Amino acid sequence: MSNPELENQKLAQLQAGQKGPDSEQNAKKYKDEQAAVQDAKNSILSQILDQPARARLNTLLLGKPEKGQMVENMLIRMAQTGQICTKIGERELIGLLENVSSQTKPKTSIKFDRRRAALDDDDNDY
Repeated sequence: MSNPELENQKLAQLQAGQKGPDSEQNAKKYKDEQAAVQDAKNSILSQILDQPARARLNTLLLGKPEKGQMVENMLIRMAQTGQICTKIGERELIGLLENVSSQTKPKTSIKFDRRRAALDDDDNDY
């Protein structure tokens, strides 16, 4: 069995710890780290993409953020491993996007049971 007064004290200490200056410093540090990571991403992408390709990637990020992040990460990984040695143009980026779309897009198929549809039509006598 636990003591409710002890639990309240622990809760108060945790809340006080979250509101203290340490948490503000941690939040600022986290924001600074995220900004540094974003700057590094932008730097790499500007080195491997020409302007029209970069504009297309930004448009993709606005329309479909998950897919855009996936393509960004893939491009950065390819640049870091040396698979990209020249700037990628818009046409190459479009081809890359089509390959990614075909891999991630599920195959759909429609099955139509004609026997069942034919039976339903015969039941309606006017």
